Amino acid sequence: MNPLLLTDGYKVDHRRQYPNGTTLVYSNWTPRKSRLEGVNEIVLFGLQYFIKKYILEDFETYFFKQPKEKVVAEYRRRINNYLGENQVGTAHIEALHDLGYIPMVIKALPEGASVPVRVPMFTMYNTLPEFFWLTNYFETLVSAVVWQPCTSATVARQYRKILDKYAAQTSSVPEFVDWQCHDFSMRGMGGIDAAFTSASAHLLSFTGTDTVPSIDFLEKYYNANSDKELVGGSVAATEHSVMCMGTLDDELGTFKRLITEVYPKGIVSIVSDTWDLWKVLTEYLPKLKTEIATRDGKVVIRPDSGDPVDIICGNPNGKNENEKKGVVELLWDVFGGRVNDKGFKELIPQIGAIYGDSITLERATQICERLKIKGFASTNVVFGVGSYTYQYNTRDTFGFAMKATYGEVNSVGREIFKDPITDDGTKKSAKGLMCVVAENGSYVLKDQVTWEIEKTGELKEVFRDGKLLVDMSLSEIRARVKQSTK
Repeated sequence: MNPLLLTDGYKVDHRRQYPNGTTLVYSNWTPRKSRLEGVNEIVLFGLQYFIKKYILEDFETYFFKQPKEKVVAEYRRRINNYLGENQVGTAHIEALHDLGYIPMVIKALPEGASVPVRVPMFTMYNTLPEFFWLTNYFETLVSAVVWQPCTSATVARQYRKILDKYAAQTSSVPEFVDWQCHDFSMRGMGGIDAAFTSASAHLLSFTGTDTVPSIDFLEKYYNANSDKELVGGSVAATEHSVMCMGTLDDELGTFKRLITEVYPKGIVSIVSDTWDLWKVLTEYLPKLKTEIATRDGKVVIRPDSGDPVDIICGNPNGKNENEKKGVVELLWDVFGGRVNDKGFKELIPQIGAIYGDSITLERATQICERLKIKGFASTNVVFGVGSYTYQYNTRDTFGFAMKATYGEVNSVGREIFKDPITDDGTKKSAKGLMCVVAENGSYVLKDQVTWEIEKTGELKEVFRDGKLLVDMSLSEIRARVKQSTK
């Protein structure tokens, strides 16, 4: 698809709406507010993908390498059919094709950086005066591509903070947190692109994923190498169709076959609430105790129906003793374990639990807290985090917007800004050229600066005139995210 058509319709004629003599438009990408309580810094992720995939790959393949007549005819046909009689024209499209590259500078903070609300993550401006129209023409595409990985990376980091906190308080294996949030989101996301960009953002804070293409994504766009590093991994796991095919009458036989024949060693996760979770925990597992406790590997019990907090931790108001105890305590009753040096119970290494439905930051916190109150380590359970976490967000979760704050008309600079009188302040923009500086371990915006000052600070050129200047790796981005969780 011609990438110049990946825009909002109102963008196509802004070129003629700018004042005559306009030669430069300077814009920024900024998270303007947070709708998540306690989250005031946002993780930058996805810009390198945007540059590699869209500016370099797609423009090269579907625009610059196509015959000029073809791409111009495509553009003319679409705009004329879309707008009817118009004066948009195609001379500017022909000129860009003749140029052969995107004449733009992108300056950014490093990916994985923790950026305070209202501080720009990156800026963009044109390098040739006749292409002033191109800067904000990119707004739609930038926004559509970048907001979700930034948002998912930030949410994943918040999970990591919660789980690190409780593991430090209650567990002897805090390193297990790497695997404690497992991405189950792919089937519920808004398309495949959303699925692998979001899942890749999850992998900045964790290593568990069922979204296989996220690994390919990180290898292709973020210099990962699954032969040399753990990019993402998973374990053998069943689904309800497997358990149903084994029949209700022989559910015990299905468990035994999976544990002793199909997977005699290693980790296997078995969905356990196809019919009666409590029967599995109190009848089947005691009968398989020897096979499980002497097995070389872990059997993971997976319920995913009901209230996650009550299922895992127990409900004091439950209808029976099993509901009152919950999964973790019932597993302890069967298999036992040890009390670690922090005074909390840890199940034997051969048994564990995962809950993979409707997990949220609040529910993860509640589960860890209630396990702690009951005397259990938080690492007795894994969380399957899915689209209920990652798709229930929008661009407005962190108020992302790309806005122009500076321009030049007839070579004279103009500081521009917006400040709607009817708004609560969220949409008030910065003004003029920008410089982001590091102060006291955080990023601070300085606006209305000169070009000399704009060239300093923490925003570094990552792209200029068709060339990627900085090519970051997954490992360095992960290290940056990890540092910000402390």
